[in-house]
Amino acid sequence: MTAPTGPEDPTLAEDLLLLLFQPPSGTIAGENTLFHVLGGAVLAELSLRGHLQVAASGRLETVGARAPEDVLLRSAWEYVDEKPRRAQTVLAATGPALRAPVLERLVERGDVERTERRRLFLRTTSLGEGRTGRRDRLRAQVRAVLVDGVEPTPRTAALAALLSASGTMHQLQPVIPWTSPVIERAERLRRGSWGADAAGEAVTRSVVANVVGSVVVAMVVTPPS
Repeated sequence: MTAPTGPEDPTLAEDLLLLLFQPPSGTIAGENTLFHVLGGAVLAELSLRGHLQVAASGRLETVGARAPEDVLLRSAWEYVDEKPRRAQTVLAATGPALRAPVLERLVERGDVERTERRRLFLRTTSLGEGRTGRRDRLRAQVRAVLVDGVEPTPRTAALAALLSASGTMHQLQPVIPWTSPVIERAERLRRGSWGADAAGEAVTRSVVANVVGSVVVAMVVTPPS
C-alpha cells in the first residue's frame, strides 16, 4: 500500500481543483459538476491512504476503525463507515460541501491568490495563479503519463483518471494536447489499468475505477460546463 501522506501535504482534491483552475479567467473548469469530481478525489485519497476499499457487493467500505485526521477526508469516511455505500451515493452526499474548503486550502498554500477590491459599496473578489509553481508541476506530471507514456504513480494515475472523468481535460491544452493517444491512455487509467509498476495497488485501482465510473455516469446526467 502507498505510504500515507501527512496532514500537511496537499490532498488529491486540492491537486485536482488546482488543475481545473483557469488563471486567465480566474474560473474553475466544470463548475456545475465539480462536486462529483472533488468527491471522487476524496474517495480516491481515502483509498491511497488505506482507509477505503470496494466490498464484494461493489459498495465502498471503510478499512480499519480509525478515522483519518484530515477533516477534509473525515466526513466521507464517517459516511461510508456507517454502512457500505455505492460511490454515487457518497459523491452526492459529501461532494457539494467540498469546493469552498478545498479552494481555501489552495489560497492558504499560496497556490491560488485571492484579491479583494472595494469600489464604493461593492466588494469584488478575483482569483489568480499563485507563485508556488505547483500547478505547472502537476500539469507536467500528468503530461508525462498521458503524452509521454511514463509509468504513473498511483497518485498521478488517480489524478489523471479523475481529470479525464471530469470531461474538462481538453481545457489543459496546449500543455496536454487532446489527441487520440492521450484519450486512449486516459481511458485505460479510468478503467484501473495503471501498468506493471502498480500491480501491488489492486485495492486503490479498484476503488478509483469504481469511483471514476460513478463520476462518468453522473456527467451524463449533468454535463460539465
